[in-house]
Amino acid sequence: MKTKSVLLSISAVAILSVIFLIACEKTAKETKIVYVPEYMTLDEFRSSVKSTSPEEISNPGKIYYKDGYLFVNEVSEGIHIINNNNPANPQKVTFITIPGNNDLAVKGNILYADSYTDLVAIDISDLSDIKEVHRLDSLFFYYWPEVPDYSYDIMIKRDESLIITGWKQKVVSREHERVEFYGYDRIYPFRDAVFFAAETQGFSSSAGTGGSMARFTINDNYLYIVQDYDMNVMDISELYNPIKVTTLNVGWGLETIFQYKNNLFIGSQTGMYIYDLSDPAVPEQLSVFNHLRSCDPVVVDDDYAYVTLRSGTFCMNGNNQLDVIDISDLSNPELVKSYEMNNPHGLGIDNKILFICDGSAGLKIFDAKDPMEITTNKIVNYPGIDAYDVIPLEGTLMLTAKDGIYQYDYSDLRNIKMLSKITIEK
Repeated sequence: MKTKSVLLSISAVAILSVIFLIACEKTAKETKIVYVPEYMTLDEFRSSVKSTSPEEISNPGKIYYKDGYLFVNEVSEGIHIINNNNPANPQKVTFITIPGNNDLAVKGNILYADSYTDLVAIDISDLSDIKEVHRLDSLFFYYWPEVPDYSYDIMIKRDESLIITGWKQKVVSREHERVEFYGYDRIYPFRDAVFFAAETQGFSSSAGTGGSMARFTINDNYLYIVQDYDMNVMDISELYNPIKVTTLNVGWGLETIFQYKNNLFIGSQTGMYIYDLSDPAVPEQLSVFNHLRSCDPVVVDDDYAYVTLRSGTFCMNGNNQLDVIDISDLSNPELVKSYEMNNPHGLGIDNKILFICDGSAGLKIFDAKDPMEITTNKIVNYPGIDAYDVIPLEGTLMLTAKDGIYQYDYSDLRNIKMLSKITIEK
């Protein structure tokens, strides 16, 4: 009996030791650096659109042009408005604070912009007195700003009354559960927390021109917006009062939208979708051109679509190339030829002249009259520019890059001249 008691005691100790070891593996006390959000209340967020004096451009995103004015998105912060009637001497006019803004389009005197989950309509008829005139709440999925460094854990408190506007580092030290999430240890220190990897200007009644990276485009009385899987169709016949007509499920990984004649060309991470606008309120899908997973802006000219594919953080392991696609039969697009590129982003075309922002390889300009010989007909390459997107329009090229907003006169292709540069302040 004594032997059995000893054995039982040893077994009990062993079991307790195992339990203790398991418990120790599940909990730990550790001091480490994490990212925590900077918050804004919903009330503050939905009353935050305002114009201020011109500000320095530090993180440019999408670009838009209308009636002599250049609109430059400051990523997640708002929109710079620049008087560009003289491209050789652009003048900053005002900055519109719009939290969570990344896309825009303009028709008449109304600027449409995303603001995290919302679509806002802003009256810009008087650039010294800009006013929000309408807001559609919760039109978009909510995505918080990009974390500066994903090698750190991040901590988000559950609270639907708050909007995340940025991140700051914080040192935390306490007992917490450790779990694996996309290869990183994520901290759960609280039960209610979750962690995850002017002047007056009368604008014309028409719409402006966006770059190839745009998610917004306007055709007649309709605004089309793509995000992730869906395309929102907005009736803007009353400019001050955009109304959602319908939401169409298009496909996965939608990134860009380009309107040409009576059709929409939607770039996604898996292909190009072509929609007919015979009924502008209910676009009809005509075809899909599939490619390997890759980021995918598209522009169109006559019978050809030009698509740049690139690899990148969110685009997985796609190729870096230019695809030329025959769209003479919109129901049956066919690849004509692919050209190797460095890391192409935005592109534009004007009168068979093709402009490609090839990342760190710079701005490349080609004669595209012969789709089978594009790269052999290079006009010029500016390798010192880490280019993002372009708008070529009537002999003037507007370009966003990491170090500035560039403008070129390409009216004489034998003598292309840089007109101006607005330097980015880091």
